[in-house]
Amino acid sequence: MTNYKPGIDYAKAQDQKDPLAHYREKFYIPKNTNGDEWLYFTGNSLGLQPKETKNHIQQELDDWANLGVEGHFEAKNPWMPYHEFLTKTMAEIVGAKPIEVVIMNTLTTNLHLLMVSFYQPTKTKYKIVIESDAFPSDRYAVETQLQFHGFDPSESLVEWTPRNGETLLNIEDLESILETQGDEIAMLLIGGVNYYTGQYLDLKRIAELGHQQGCKVGIDLAHGVGNIQPNLHESGVDFAAWCTYKYMNSGPGSLGGIFVHERYANDTSLKRFAGWWSQNKATRFDMRQPLDITPGAEGWQLSNPPILSMAAIKASLELFNEVGMPALREKSIKLTGYMEYLILELQNENISIITPKDPEQRGCQLSIQVKNANKSLHTKLTAAYVITDWRTPDVIRCAPTPFYNSFEDVYKMVEILKTILNA
Repeated sequence: MTNYKPGIDYAKAQDQKDPLAHYREKFYIPKNTNGDEWLYFTGNSLGLQPKETKNHIQQELDDWANLGVEGHFEAKNPWMPYHEFLTKTMAEIVGAKPIEVVIMNTLTTNLHLLMVSFYQPTKTKYKIVIESDAFPSDRYAVETQLQFHGFDPSESLVEWTPRNGETLLNIEDLESILETQGDEIAMLLIGGVNYYTGQYLDLKRIAELGHQQGCKVGIDLAHGVGNIQPNLHESGVDFAAWCTYKYMNSGPGSLGGIFVHERYANDTSLKRFAGWWSQNKATRFDMRQPLDITPGAEGWQLSNPPILSMAAIKASLELFNEVGMPALREKSIKLTGYMEYLILELQNENISIITPKDPEQRGCQLSIQVKNANKSLHTKLTAAYVITDWRTPDVIRCAPTPFYNSFEDVYKMVEILKTILNA
């Protein structure tokens, strides 16, 4: 455990010996009208832009201008196989094999495509489990999948709920749900890191519990990818999906990614919605061939890759490849712990932290619960150019992101918070 200390000198000393400190200079930090940098703590919502992103996108614009359609094969980074340039690093980030990962579509689209394959209900085994405070993407996707198959969500959607008076989920409660309703449950779709509390759940244990009851297990990693190390292959989950515009810094609304466990790599019996890019690469351009599914996660693709979005992802992935998740995670634990220490030192009865105290059960997000759901605290932080986000009913989410946040950022943020609370 790190022995944190108060005072700006301690924060500056930590930044001076931080081996990743210089990566901050590789990102654009927004500035206020006075030219001062914002204190930006919303990498959990939209990551900042790497300075190299512009060059990566410009490269593709230049090749499009100069080569036209020939850019698919003659561009510096040929467009036809462009998604393959992203696979290796993306697989390393989520702890998977390259055959298990592909960048494609957006998060909720991918969830639906994966549920086509992995939610196969019968008359008796048809229920789906989600956490009670799941992100709307998951809830809406699951509800409409149930309706599509003719089931009433009010009867078929099972919620894993915190205990009375608590905010965090307890794995024993999921175990009880599966013991009592396992014969009726077909699938679990769980947020790996809960968007509201920041709780990082035990994916391997969830997979084990689900599989013991013959359920498929899927994970929404929107708030986990690039934040924690989910080790998806080892966890044994059947599938996962994520976006890349949060901790992956790929730009607003950018593409998502999927993981499909290697055990399904050559399973052509799985139902799926297919498209041109699902087809075996060797015969893809022989237009009159019957569907021959590409092995692995690539077999869930529908269309040729959107290059400009992928170029932004490529720029960010190159930074992740340089640093590696172990180093980012190491700094994240220290930085988040430092923010927690400073907030707790305030000893203010109007706020509390609901995110787990154990670093192994959280990423870099801290969720600050505000007494009486008083949003004015968040509003005043924003007015002071401390950029966090508010989540109804009563939480300010702060994410000290290891790529571009510093210990001094954290110190200044908490000092401003202290001033507002004392006022």
